[in-house]
Amino acid sequence: MRPSRPPHPSRREVLVAGIGAALAQSLSALAQSPRMLTRPIPSSGEALPVIGMGTWQTFDVGGAANERAPLAQVLQKFFDSGARLIDSSPMYGRSEAVVGDLLKQSGQEKTPFLATKVWTRGKAEGAAQIQASLQKMGHGRMDLMQVHNLLDVDVHLPVLREMKAAKKIRYVGVTHYLRSAFDDLEKHIKGGKLDFVQLPYSLAMRDAEARLLPAAKEHGVAVLVMEPFDKGNLFRKMKGRPLPDWAAEFDCSSWAQFFLKFILGHPAVNCPIPATSDPAHLEDNVKAGFGRLPDEKLRARMVKLFES
Repeated sequence: MRPSRPPHPSRREVLVAGIGAALAQSLSALAQSPRMLTRPIPSSGEALPVIGMGTWQTFDVGGAANERAPLAQVLQKFFDSGARLIDSSPMYGRSEAVVGDLLKQSGQEKTPFLATKVWTRGKAEGAAQIQASLQKMGHGRMDLMQVHNLLDVDVHLPVLREMKAAKKIRYVGVTHYLRSAFDDLEKHIKGGKLDFVQLPYSLAMRDAEARLLPAAKEHGVAVLVMEPFDKGNLFRKMKGRPLPDWAAEFDCSSWAQFFLKFILGHPAVNCPIPATSDPAHLEDNVKAGFGRLPDEKLRARMVKLFES
């Protein structure tokens, strides 16, 4: 289980840094490239928009209108941008059901690429949880089902492969958030016949670059990136610092876009999945999926800046 996250940092204080020439460059790029960038899922070739959305904590709310209204706006702005992938888990409290309810109310049940997880022990328990998730979040459908934190993975993966063969789900994956699990993740990437792996990767936590991302690229496994802002630590680190002028070289106008574009600059990554319940933050996040991305030289410069 993931540890509880610290309170969300104030992005509004850092969002305005560096706007000016960089913003003009970004808006120009958006006008010229109105569709979000996509990358193919290696196992199928299906094009997947490069910015997704997580639901950890942010969608775990009650039924009150004042709790759900901002999330409905987040989803609408998300889809309006061309983004599609929404990731959840039974571990995330009411998040699966809230996503499902909001999609049904909006009439957009078929719009997203839906991803969730199995997070329990035992074959029967796993099967029951999977069916519950399909109904809560997907109203009977699911694109990607993952084994959450590799819990009882040797029991659940064969079940998920059978479901894929029977066309009850479309893709199979595994996830973990701990560095100590990277050896096991690598083993499954190389031999698990996976479509997806979900792992942590950011400017602050680049361990996946050593073996996991190259292995995913070599073995045709799509990569979803959790914790792209390192639990908000990236914003705290750069608070008060202006966005560098050279961020305009890859159409970047905010620190959030800077952090996400660093991730997308790695060719093995398909889609980071930042979580938010704030419509303004969502609008900022999805802009990272437009325009140019940093090359290796610029990514090295981004690391140097972050470590300075």
